[in-house]
Amino acid sequence: MDSFTDKVVLVTGGGAGIGRAAALRFAARGARVIVTGRRAEPLRALGAANPGVTFTAADAANPDDASRTVQSAIDRYGRLDVLVNNAGAGAILPLARATAKEIAAIFAANVIGPSLLAAAALPYLADTGGSIVNVSSTFGRKAAAALSHYAASKAALDHLTRCWALELAGMGVRVNAVAAGPTETEFLMERMGLSEAEAEAVKADERRRIPLGRRGTPDEVAHWIVALAAPAAAWITGQVVTVDGGLGIP
Repeated sequence: MDSFTDKVVLVTGGGAGIGRAAALRFAARGARVIVTGRRAEPLRALGAANPGVTFTAADAANPDDASRTVQSAIDRYGRLDVLVNNAGAGAILPLARATAKEIAAIFAANVIGPSLLAAAALPYLADTGGSIVNVSSTFGRKAAAALSHYAASKAALDHLTRCWALELAGMGVRVNAVAAGPTETEFLMERMGLSEAEAEAVKADERRRIPLGRRGTPDEVAHWIVALAAPAAAWITGQVVTVDGGLGIP
């Protein structure tokens, strides 16, 4: 396994789900991991149970938190090797009832936040020859009714990944993304705002449509986040790796 010994990794939205799984995988490979999130308590619990993990309470959708988040990593460890833009937002949002506020909230978390964090992290990633891994979605390229603005924000993140890879290659910074399919997290209720019954109905429909017949686990997605950041991936940049059980097959 590729080692991350003495490397510093920043994972946004690291208190649960895919972000938490990625943080634990990085820490298991020797990294010093900083997780962020809006709620301090799950972050504190994660850090208490895992010595390689610390936390900074921050909202990835808040522009004022971007530079503070990166600076906390530098103040703590003096370097930054990997930025994982995992925090995100979504909504079941039919066009007929979409509002400017709801659309802006999705793009703040999924496009503006990752952009500002990447910009703040860039000088330090350039110093270490580091990398950025963005967490995108199958729906960044697969159309879906009532998901137009979420899907568009993830399509934007995919294209930012490719553009940044070209822009930053000369600085020695790699940029890739993992496009995750439906995964067993609390995203549908916590981020999409669905009731438990609504979420279960969506999950059942997804299982019917996914060729491999099930939703993924956070660890299955986290595996590819870590793999793209690892030394063995040193000649990979500008790629969006889809991990979705085949859902995105045209």
